[in-house]
Amino acid sequence: MFIQRSYTWVWSRVKQEDRSGQRSFQSSSMSLYRNSAWFLKGLTEFTKNGHLSASKRFVEKDLEVSVAGRSFMITGANSGIGKATAMAIAKRGGTIHMVCRNKDKAEEARADIVKETGNKEIYVHILDLSETKKVWEFAEGFKRKFKALNVLINNAGSIMSQRDVNAEGLEKSFAVNVLGVYILTKSLIPLLEKSTDPRVITVSSGGMLVQKLRIGNLQSERGRFDGTMVYAQHKRQQVVMTEQLAKTHANIHFSVMHPGWVNTPAVANAMPDFHRSMKDSLRTPDQGADTVVWLAISEAATTNPSGRFYQDRKVVPTHLPLAWTHSSPLEEQKLVALLEDLAKTFQPH
Repeated sequence: MFIQRSYTWVWSRVKQEDRSGQRSFQSSSMSLYRNSAWFLKGLTEFTKNGHLSASKRFVEKDLEVSVAGRSFMITGANSGIGKATAMAIAKRGGTIHMVCRNKDKAEEARADIVKETGNKEIYVHILDLSETKKVWEFAEGFKRKFKALNVLINNAGSIMSQRDVNAEGLEKSFAVNVLGVYILTKSLIPLLEKSTDPRVITVSSGGMLVQKLRIGNLQSERGRFDGTMVYAQHKRQQVVMTEQLAKTHANIHFSVMHPGWVNTPAVANAMPDFHRSMKDSLRTPDQGADTVVWLAISEAATTNPSGRFYQDRKVVPTHLPLAWTHSSPLEEQKLVALLEDLAKTFQPH
């Protein structure tokens, strides 16, 4: 019954993709293959049992470190994976900069972290990543106020149920998931480069495995708006962005990762059918955060090349076999060029 309900959900994803625009039989068949292959992979790897299996090869001393004196910026740090990451790093003495949208929830999360860890070096910054100009202003202000930033963790994300635009006219989930991540990262690179052992970690999603990079509809203006598939496309864009930034900023260790299927409020709200079918198999936020923490603090993480995609502390492929999701180097460079041009449009002068 569980498999039947879950596979029904996969097939519904394919039908929703079909309704988002004109698709050929060949395209629909490939979509079904991608979604099916992704789901079957997920059942064995992305669940809490997948994490327990993978954790048998973890080297626990990798996380037996003190990060006192090092500073970490975490977006979306008031709940879910972000809060679990902040908690784990705070326990090891790190200075935490929580970048959150909601002040009350952020302050409540900060109080929880301070109480549990005894670490008072936890700072709250209020920023809505969907407000593009304010992302620039925040990053520039942070650089003026603070002398170092060792690790940036781009964790915040947004899945929209319907298309909406921000004050600048940009589709909101794109503004949060892609352009906001790009602007925050690019603006903070000079500060990161001045700091010891700088790292940038972006929390992506295995959902990106069903998506080929598409740069011709960044604002989701054409076709039916399917928030889950738009989100998956954004997560593909984050992977490409990470790979490209790693090539141009060799002094920083970049990584992007899939946390698995995690039981968070965001998943429950954005994908209720999936959450209902899978809730007993979903990972805890701590399990979802494990690889983020490992990438942020372990020496072992930086022995791998910059720009790689991770799952359960291991470099993994960014494409499913035979899924036709590869894009050309020209397309990947074009994405970053488009983001750079868009970012400059909103840069304060």
